[in-house]
Amino acid sequence: MKSLSFLLLSSHFLAVSIAVYKQWIPNTNFENASNWDKDRIPCANDVVLFKNNKVISVFVQSTHSLKDMYLPLNGEFIMASGAGFEAFDGSLDPGCDTGSEVTFTDAEEYKWHDPALWHAAFSLEDLEQGKYLFSVDEERVPCQHDDVIFQPETSFRVNIDSSEQMIHLQSISIMGQKFASNEALAEYMQSSSAKLQFHGNGTFQVMNDRCADKSGCDCGNAEEHQQICAALLGDSGDRCPALECKNPLQPVGHCCTICGATISLEYTPQFDIGQYRNRLLHAFLTLPKYAGVQMAISKVQKGQSFLGLVPRGSVPVIQIVLIDDKAGSRMGTNAEQLAEDIMSDIAEHGASFGIVIDNVQEAISSTLVGHSVDGRTIVEVVFGLLLGLLVFGVTVLLCRKGTIRLPSIRLAMLQNRMGNQESVEEPGDKGFDNPMFDTPTSKMELSDACSAEEVMKEMPNKDSGVYFLNPLYDETEISTD
Repeated sequence: MKSLSFLLLSSHFLAVSIAVYKQWIPNTNFENASNWDKDRIPCANDVVLFKNNKVISVFVQSTHSLKDMYLPLNGEFIMASGAGFEAFDGSLDPGCDTGSEVTFTDAEEYKWHDPALWHAAFSLEDLEQGKYLFSVDEERVPCQHDDVIFQPETSFRVNIDSSEQMIHLQSISIMGQKFASNEALAEYMQSSSAKLQFHGNGTFQVMNDRCADKSGCDCGNAEEHQQICAALLGDSGDRCPALECKNPLQPVGHCCTICGATISLEYTPQFDIGQYRNRLLHAFLTLPKYAGVQMAISKVQKGQSFLGLVPRGSVPVIQIVLIDDKAGSRMGTNAEQLAEDIMSDIAEHGASFGIVIDNVQEAISSTLVGHSVDGRTIVEVVFGLLLGLLVFGVTVLLCRKGTIRLPSIRLAMLQNRMGNQESVEEPGDKGFDNPMFDTPTSKMELSDACSAEEVMKEMPNKDSGVYFLNPLYDETEISTD
């Protein structure tokens, strides 16, 4: 019965997990207090200022009495039903006894590629209820298979500058109108409202095509990584939070390092990312002890390299990122425990989900723990061994050639011993043969050797004209004896 319940839950969540909705957060509404320099909505005694050199689109939801208002040279007011402006008649307005100048703030700073300006959810209902997804920074910005929503009855202005210039989307909804074809969207983008809402060199392309790969699809924002992080952290990139864990982790697609855990999974064609996500949600993240843990799971392109030095492309893997709400020395501890539970579950049930290889890394408090040796570590060890063998081989070769001499006695003895072996294998010239003193080296040579008397008979005498003088031996000494 438990298995049946899990399958029913998986089927339900699979239906909603194939689509991700990304909702734009900022707006330029007149009734939004954050759009004014005084952090309040203008009242009747105020003078409202719109900078004349700013391009702006403003949605007005109700009627406002104002003392005075200066309008921009290029802009628009989108009026809701019954909304408008009227001159202040001087009557008492509670809370607005003394008026002042209230200026509409600049909306040019809002960038499409800023992850902080988007909410993500699996359904429109989750968006309304504030049940947002946690994702790596690249995936917080709309991906190629996402539905983008600009809320109805809101105005906005967004910079769509893009290094790739083309922004791929599943669909985009603006002011309650959904665009799922390039023709309809292109027509809208030529309108005066669209030119006030969007600026920059980017162009939208809607595909109206869901991800057909059950193992998941790549977000498609990897080429925009630098621009995404610059928008999030600023050009200096120094806004990452301070972490207390040693050797924090760098998930693929994330701008800052984290304390927590990352798991990389290699998979078979059987793997279904929606089904496995639901497995983790219902088997682990619903437990009270993991209430403060956030999980991101997606397909990413993990870079590979030869010997840890030369890049050689990338391979798709399923990345699981885990962080928690702990602080100080306990930061990442709950995420670490969840990673261990997931790894145990993979060891027992991973094959049934199509998981073939797993690797986990954890960064907590003041340590880094790896439950399986990282491929880069193995490569570094192998590379170190190969380098050591290469250095040793070159050293021996140079010693044998006499290019270098080592002071080590043992190496010198080894070199002499090697030289002796070579002299045995390849004998050199011994000079002339001395029949008196050459030592026979075999029985055959001993049998062929002549006696001392025969040698004396065959030795040449002085009269023969063939003899040699030995300077160490004087024959006159013998004759005198």
